Amino acid sequence: QVQLVESGGGLVQAGDSLRLSCAASGRTLRTYTVGWFRQAPGKEREFVAAISWSFGNTIYGDSVKGRFTISRDNAKNTVSLQMNSLKPEDTAVYVCAAKPRPGVTTSGFDYWGQGTQVTVSS
Repeated sequence: QVQLVESGGGLVQAGDSLRLSCAASGRTLRTYTVGWFRQAPGKEREFVAAISWSFGNTIYGDSVKGRFTISRDNAKNTVSLQMNSLKPEDTAVYVCAAKPRPGVTTSGFDYWGQGTQVTVSS
């Protein structure tokens, strides 16, 4: 079983950048597909991005394409989410998730972190 801990959230202004990190313990993330999700108050959880365990294939939610970049550092056992050109509507709790299966998809994740708050002011 893998434990996930997110960090890097905070309060920023619209147009700023922020980098989130997801650190894993218990297992190496090298054989896991890892994703980021977010949930704003009163809204359903939304898929943000995911990266495959092998070739680093990535997919993104429509609302973040071109602004967010997911990447992984297998040596450090971490996955990062670089968020640029942030908007107030990006405000949410961002959660890291992982699944021990190949194939980068928007669902089917087994392990979840606690999340980190990102607040973007206008």
